[in-house]
Amino acid sequence: MSSSPLTLVRPEPGQTRYAALAAALRHRIVAGEWPPGTPLPAETSLAAEHGVALGTLRRAFELLDEQGLIERLHGKGTFVRGSLAGATMLRFFRFGSGDGEVPQSRVLARQSVVASAEVARRLGIARGDPVLRLHRLRSLGGQPCLLEEIWLPLPMFEPLLGSPLADWGDLLYPMFAERCGVAVTRATDQIGFASLSAAQARHLELSPGHPGVTVTRQAYDLAGRCIELRLTRADAFAFHYTVTIT
Repeated sequence: MSSSPLTLVRPEPGQTRYAALAAALRHRIVAGEWPPGTPLPAETSLAAEHGVALGTLRRAFELLDEQGLIERLHGKGTFVRGSLAGATMLRFFRFGSGDGEVPQSRVLARQSVVASAEVARRLGIARGDPVLRLHRLRSLGGQPCLLEEIWLPLPMFEPLLGSPLADWGDLLYPMFAERCGVAVTRATDQIGFASLSAAQARHLELSPGHPGVTVTRQAYDLAGRCIELRLTRADAFAFHYTVTIT
């Protein structure tokens, strides 16, 4: 167990000791010292390493939990928040499929393009920066159900540019982690409605102008960077979403 002065907590003026400790631990998590899903060292060990009381460490953990970086599992310990497996879009729809079924995926197009103003704004990059753009069709039982347009910042996702599409799985997030070292830990989805264009309807085997629903997703890594912008379009008549309010 290290007691190096380099690890001791030194709060900035006006900063609490636990907030300074939380910032130090956050830096180590974001730097990849503890990958997503892995346990943090024992509380006594971390407290001694940083020269703080257990109460201070636990307050720092509370702050990191509120920030979404860690999760505390009763009887198991404290873990860096794990990657999302897929954050399925199917929770918004009823396609007559069984619960938990993963849609089959086919990439229709893959290209490196420059980011438009809107894409750049949502990804937090400069307009004109390079991004990887994907068009993907997802199906259940051979029936197309989800049409996706995805933008990923480059060079972060450079390994996907030349990767054979035949080797891609049906879920993107595990592949992001495995091939690009990018872990998606949270995502926000916004829902809107508009008629499908002729091209969109054709891919989904619907009529041009058919009512459609669009789910706009922004996905983030542990550092809080937006690393994916995704537009998922589908038949509005299949839309179904239930919220329980307690």
